[in-house]
Amino acid sequence: MSTFGLIALVVAFAGVAVSVVCLLAGQILRKMGKQGAASTASWGGCVASILTAAALTVCCGILVYCFMTGDMSIEYVLMEHSDADGILGVLYRFSGLWAGREGSLLFWAWLISIFNAVVAMRAMKKLEPLDCMALFVSDLVLTAFVAVCLFSESNMPFTATGAPYIDAEGNLTPMASALGMSPLLEHWAQAIHPPTLFIGYAGLTIPFAYAIAALIVNDPSSKWVERATRYAMFSWLFLGIGIGLGAIWAYVVLGWGGYWAWDPVENASLLSWMVALALVHSFTVYRQRGAFKRWSIMCAALAFAFVVVGTFITRSGIVQSVHAFAGDPVSLTLFGGLIAVAVLVGVAGLLIRWKSFKSDDTIESMASKSAAYYFNNVIMIVFTLVLAYLTVASALPSFLPFGGQALSAGTYDAIARPLGIVYCLIIAVCPLLAWNKTDRGEFLRLAKVPAICAAVLFVALMAYFVTTLYPAYDAIIQAGAAEGASQAAIAAADDLLAQGPVWYYNGLAVVGFAVASVLFFNTLFMIARAASKRGKATGKNPVVAFFGMLGANSAKYGGYIAHFAMSIILVGLIGSSMYVTEKTGYIAFDEENDTAESFVIQNYELRYTSNSVETMANGDDVIYQVEFDVFDTEDGSFVGHVSPSVQLVSSTQQTKLNASVISLPTEDLFVVYRGVNQAGDLSMDVRVNPLVSFAWVGFGLLMAGTAIALFGRRREHRDVDNA
Repeated sequence: MSTFGLIALVVAFAGVAVSVVCLLAGQILRKMGKQGAASTASWGGCVASILTAAALTVCCGILVYCFMTGDMSIEYVLMEHSDADGILGVLYRFSGLWAGREGSLLFWAWLISIFNAVVAMRAMKKLEPLDCMALFVSDLVLTAFVAVCLFSESNMPFTATGAPYIDAEGNLTPMASALGMSPLLEHWAQAIHPPTLFIGYAGLTIPFAYAIAALIVNDPSSKWVERATRYAMFSWLFLGIGIGLGAIWAYVVLGWGGYWAWDPVENASLLSWMVALALVHSFTVYRQRGAFKRWSIMCAALAFAFVVVGTFITRSGIVQSVHAFAGDPVSLTLFGGLIAVAVLVGVAGLLIRWKSFKSDDTIESMASKSAAYYFNNVIMIVFTLVLAYLTVASALPSFLPFGGQALSAGTYDAIARPLGIVYCLIIAVCPLLAWNKTDRGEFLRLAKVPAICAAVLFVALMAYFVTTLYPAYDAIIQAGAAEGASQAAIAAADDLLAQGPVWYYNGLAVVGFAVASVLFFNTLFMIARAASKRGKATGKNPVVAFFGMLGANSAKYGGYIAHFAMSIILVGLIGSSMYVTEKTGYIAFDEENDTAESFVIQNYELRYTSNSVETMANGDDVIYQVEFDVFDTEDGSFVGHVSPSVQLVSSTQQTKLNASVISLPTEDLFVVYRGVNQAGDLSMDVRVNPLVSFAWVGFGLLMAGTAIALFGRRREHRDVDNA
């Protein structure tokens, strides 16, 4: 099978090379006035691009076939196969395609080829220079990916399995039996998480390609933006879904007790997501106002560059991460080069076409939508640049700021929290503003009722803060300062205090709750007013009018739903990242009598009930599980049952922690079992995560709003000041 895969990869490289040559020739011939020859060459380039996608489909199909049938003739399949059974076992075997470095690079190349094929089919209809040059640029990117897969031994996915994994008779050796997918990757969310990210990464190639194409053909109209907008939104949506699935995986499997730890690979996905968000908003201004022309070009280049930056971080080996790939010098060179080329091409193209892409970006008033869009774009880009720098800081020379230092999560939080709150404040008031200058009376009229409702919600949130969140924070501080405090208690208190004085840390939470309240009701009332207005105009009730409104102008109102979701996410982030209570320790276990001490955290008491040891069907994985009933210490009521476990792969001695979670309306009880010590005591890590469900619900709603905006109808003619 390795031979067939290699042949298909050679065909793919030949196809994309032919496509690049033909499309370039078409543009040159077009400039020479030879329109017939130009059309023929461009059409041939489009056909070659489609054939490339077909060849790469065959490549991926061969790997999937080998994974699903257990064919170990390809070394990559041997390295990344899963022995899990059942329906999830099928999913894990399929996910082997992108589980390792070689397969994920091929999968990424295939996705780019699919996007290119879509562009090619559009271009073949009219053979417009803009579409042809966009395909040319994107095919150049694809050429680099396919070349690395084909010519780099360390990234070749079709290397035949040989010694020491196969003996003279052609049978797998005992050494081969120890290979396979890491148990940490065997989770449904993690199996789906990488391909959704890769879809987003591949999709952002197209806005970049159209931006450079607009520079090549010197077309400053909004045509390239109209072509690229849905690709940008589609990519942002899938990047968001991927980040969300990764958060679920981290929350349940890694035993972090949280969904985000500012891990370098986590940061890598966030970089492109944030720049893509800035890109989508800059496109809105470009389409509706004819402004931000130069900025949109640069933002498209930066979005692609940060996709590559993220991949560079993941694959270069320059930073340590729980889910980074092994270091690869070829990847280091390839992705470093792509970063430089993307930025340089964008800058150089803009300098050459500076006059052509001139636009009136003057901001008449700070109280305007133009100013709001501008500042939110600045916040996103600045934070992205800072985040990228801090992520790679450990690999930088010590004479640079933070150089050579592995930064704690608190450092990132200290930067992200105030910027995030300011960002949410801007999107809270933005819908109430006019594009150029906002009439004060009209603004107050629109803001009056939402402000009153927001005040009520803020009071409710503050009641929860005073009764639950701040006492939890204060308890951690006091525990760390108490005489005879444990090292863990002291470290927890010091970590909180390192993130700022008590007044600042808690004041930031209070301000965040206030902003969330304003964002919640401002957005809700904008939706309600629009639905009411449409209902009166059509004679329908507001609910029916709302769905009709979504159908008539989904881009606008899907965006409102996304902003509404941000208010819920903000509340969830404040509680689940700033006021977590964690307790770790050992509880005495009597194996003979099968009894153990209780474990108490806040008002929860975990009472031991039983334990079990189970060998899984594959004969290699062993599950060590403990069972606890959870009771409320205040009233003695039964809360729920938890059964955390440790999964051990006997052949490799790898372990996977399977957390057990009780989800309540306002908080999660998160329980991790880490095994036993030499004395036979049970090692426990238990957390109370306030408001974490708000983050999950809000993120789901954010993705739903984005999907509505992406896949629904767009109103062709808009009232600018009301859009």
